[in-house]
Amino acid sequence: MGTFTEKIELANARDRGNARDGIIPETKIRRIRAEAMPDTGAWTLIINEDVRQQLGLAVLETVQSSLADGSEAYYGLTEPVEIRWKDRRISLQAVVLPEAKDILLGALPLEGMDLMVDPVHQRLTGVHGDQRIHLVK
Repeated sequence: MGTFTEKIELANARDRGNARDGIIPETKIRRIRAEAMPDTGAWTLIINEDVRQQLGLAVLETVQSSLADGSEAYYGLTEPVEIRWKDRRISLQAVVLPEAKDILLGALPLEGMDLMVDPVHQRLTGVHGDQRIHLVK
């Protein structure tokens, strides 16, 4: 299977809440449109320091993570960032990998948006078709 990217929007979730509460105007929400590589081997959203700064995300803690090459290091874990792909969205923390060249869309955001990787067509697709299913237990 090859690699591919998908267009997503990332937004500072705190800004989004502040806009909803009338504290800041909608136009002040820090957000970017970017290409992200779906990566089922990553556990969450992976961004670099430049993206973190553009979104104004605070680093809340440092976590130890293992990389694909087996090395381990400590990385920043941000406050929640909202991820939008087409009509789906999820808010969760991101890992800041300063040297990351690509934004990686890991397993948690993919599952949270009810998405899976279609390796034949090299694209994301809904696990349950085009309609997002909200699973409640």
